[in-house]
Amino acid sequence: MTKISDPKKIRNLIFLFSLTYFVSYITRINYGAIISEMERATQLSRSLLSMAVTGSFITYGVGQIISGICGDAFSPKKLISLGLCVTILMNVLLPLCTNPYIMLAIWCINGFAQAFMWPPMLKLMIFLLTDESYRQETVKVSMGASVGTIAVYLLSPLLISLFGWKSVFFFSAAAGGVMLMFCNMFCPDIPKTPKMPHTKKNSADFKILFSPLMISVMLAIVLQGMLRDGVTTWMPTYISETYQLSNIIAILTGVILPIFSIISFQVTAWLYHRKLTNPLLCAGVIFGVGAVSALALVLLTGHNAVFSVIFSALLTACMHGVNLILISMLPAYFQKYGNVSTVSGVLNACTYIGSAISTYGIALLSEQFSWQLTLVVWLLIAACGAVLCLSCIKPWQKRMEE
Repeated sequence: MTKISDPKKIRNLIFLFSLTYFVSYITRINYGAIISEMERATQLSRSLLSMAVTGSFITYGVGQIISGICGDAFSPKKLISLGLCVTILMNVLLPLCTNPYIMLAIWCINGFAQAFMWPPMLKLMIFLLTDESYRQETVKVSMGASVGTIAVYLLSPLLISLFGWKSVFFFSAAAGGVMLMFCNMFCPDIPKTPKMPHTKKNSADFKILFSPLMISVMLAIVLQGMLRDGVTTWMPTYISETYQLSNIIAILTGVILPIFSIISFQVTAWLYHRKLTNPLLCAGVIFGVGAVSALALVLLTGHNAVFSVIFSALLTACMHGVNLILISMLPAYFQKYGNVSTVSGVLNACTYIGSAISTYGIALLSEQFSWQLTLVVWLLIAACGAVLCLSCIKPWQKRMEE
């Protein structure tokens, strides 16, 4: 298929995809962003409310695999539109329900619908852009998530103070409706991936995904997901309870997390392209910086709210950097096997296995024990991620040479 070479067309395409990813985030992380306010307003327990976030991470992860497979067989554009349609409906329905188990069911459906955006979008970028353009532009699209997070944490306190917590979901649904219209009007499409001749070599190529090397990578991605989404979801609650701040002020502190993440995307891309070209080395180093940040959190918690917010932001920023390398860059290596979307879906699913574990786990740890113990667990997770990635450096290099 002919690649896009016109700079203007590339800019327009990347802007559309960045906006799509932006909207997908505000219609997905809004629940987690205001969970502390929902806890206060509904008088439901933290662990009960967190079931919906945990459930959505599970269905999002399962949906990533299904979406990835579908993305190699059906129109990516239609899959993205389908995902947007369902997520709009779920954002409208959730605030109309007060039963936590119905909320759980609705948000699980939302998580599954959200999964039909990233793998098809990644496939479109890989097939429409040159290798060099893809490596450069995917960073910009990934930043759409951080900008979406900023929007949620900035607008949520305002909407809550004016109209209550339910308005956050209605606003998100409206944004999804506008994005659906734009996607149908401007999103390009590509033919389904042609099936490759079945040979021993091609069968072996596909099995690379499930080799000991890639299983180790998947485990590292799980750990990254545990920190990225676990810290993002519960940091406002941690700040509120540790430093006795109001929920609205604590939610506002969440704005600094995506700001650090945007910087992390730029730094990570520079490191990967210029210095640490082995993706596992790059991811391992970033995991290590995250471990140092978690250690600072352990040592300084309770002493200064500003330091706690900064090191929480640095920890999540590092995890976004790891995500950029292991989720956005690695699938491009599988283009020649004809299963880019499938690989993207499987790897991204691993992120949300970790997210599901940590979101509910952090709620239990902080409720039953203490935030201090929770921070120690964050430190151990980051350290294990660094060890896993660094241990895969030579096996990955060997695989690339083959």
